[in-house]
Amino acid sequence: MIRLNGISKTFHQHPGETVTALKPLDIAFSTGSFSVIVGANGSGKSTLLNLLAGSLKTDSGNIVFDGTDVTGLREEKRCRWVSRIFQNPLTGTAPELSVLENFRLASLRTRSKKLIIGTNRAFRKKVQEKISFLGLGLENKLDQNMGSLSGGQRQALTLVMAVMDECRILLMDEPTAALDPKTAGILMNMADKIIREFHLTAILVTHHLNDAVKFGNRTIHLREGEIQKDISGKLREALTTAEIYSWFA
Repeated sequence: MIRLNGISKTFHQHPGETVTALKPLDIAFSTGSFSVIVGANGSGKSTLLNLLAGSLKTDSGNIVFDGTDVTGLREEKRCRWVSRIFQNPLTGTAPELSVLENFRLASLRTRSKKLIIGTNRAFRKKVQEKISFLGLGLENKLDQNMGSLSGGQRQALTLVMAVMDECRILLMDEPTAALDPKTAGILMNMADKIIREFHLTAILVTHHLNDAVKFGNRTIHLREGEIQKDISGKLREALTTAEIYSWFA
């Protein structure tokens, strides 16, 4: 369970100029839920994810993960709960390292900060089994440099790396923005499958309104830092892309 109690965020730009990204809001995400957040640019979507991840500090309020107040914890401390997937497929992986070495780094994310890339047979087998879940044949490319793979392949592997260390929260900030429509569709279907398989609490920020209807069990509309719509249950099942478009009118 994720709880955000009265969180807000204001950015100070030029002297005397401020931009309120999030007004004080209260919201909770139940364990195993898959929420999709939509909104225009500047509505506060990415700011909300950054506050959850700990890459930004809240101006007010507190954030609670599974009963633990994490408001004061830095990003690297929150990784025991949180994994992230970004817009750019190049973010979150080391292109000069092999696929296997990238997975080793991911497996050490919540453990000792000693950078030891040990890849014994047992670990190789574990990675192969997890990657085979994708059905892309990438389990046969463990020794290939990550940078030599396509953007779609790297995003798919990033999805699997996100669950290497049994994280419980998956934050996705427009993960298909840099992909072609076909690859984007494949990736989102994979993400949906992984979220269900590992019972993750997932939050997706997207500009693709079709995805806001097809995926998840809750749709949230942010506008100017405030929640305008929060739809789940039977209403969510009946939601259409046309209706979401009307929210932006």
